Amino acid sequence: MPRKQKKGKFKLKTHKATSKRFRATGSGLVVRTKGGKSHLRRKRSARALGMLDQMVPVQGKSIIKRVRRLAPYLDKNH
Repeated sequence: MPRKQKKGKFKLKTHKATSKRFRATGSGLVVRTKGGKSHLRRKRSARALGMLDQMVPVQGKSIIKRVRRLAPYLDKNH
């Protein structure tokens, strides 16, 4: 017996790499983690290393627009 077709809009696929790199805050801001945390950290000061842990709001309307398009359900389940 054939399956019944669903009515309404279709689901959008999330770009998984984008969903892992970006997060949405409660107020809807798109934030990202800082880079440069994987290796060559010994020569950095403790203060510089501590500052790498902070999340940074994404700058630029075009990048925010691209992130929202790639991860449409980013702020739905945070």
